[in-house]
Amino acid sequence: MQVNFELAHRQDIPTILGMMERFYQIDGYPFREAKSRHNLNLFLSNPELGRFWLIRVADEVAGYIVLAYGFSFEYGGRDAFIDEFFIEAPYRDRGIGRQTIEFVAEAAVQLGVHAIHLEVENHNDKGNRLYARQGFEGKERAMLTKWLLT
Repeated sequence: MQVNFELAHRQDIPTILGMMERFYQIDGYPFREAKSRHNLNLFLSNPELGRFWLIRVADEVAGYIVLAYGFSFEYGGRDAFIDEFFIEAPYRDRGIGRQTIEFVAEAAVQLGVHAIHLEVENHNDKGNRLYARQGFEGKERAMLTKWLLT
């Protein structure tokens, strides 16, 4: 299956918002359309924040993946976080996830990224297997979050 990746643009925001809402519904996360629209405009207007790719199969949008930049002394400099990764239901279990992770890893190297991080729900067995096969490793520590601005 031919999978293509293209950088998202502001005119893609309505399509992206629909996918985000479906993605958040999977695990019952609250979806705040106005906040997501604001953040998409900010992210897509500032390439120094990272990259946002649409995943396409036969000219149809099949999903998206977001690579957000950070910096880490532990990981050697610029690192990045796969902040969101969503594939529409009809396109799952077709190898698109593997192809997407491979693409992002190659692109990240070209962008000077030393390490990629991601979060995956414990109950997401398919996701956990995919990421392990792609070389992601768990740590003997937990990622903690403190909300500052909402």
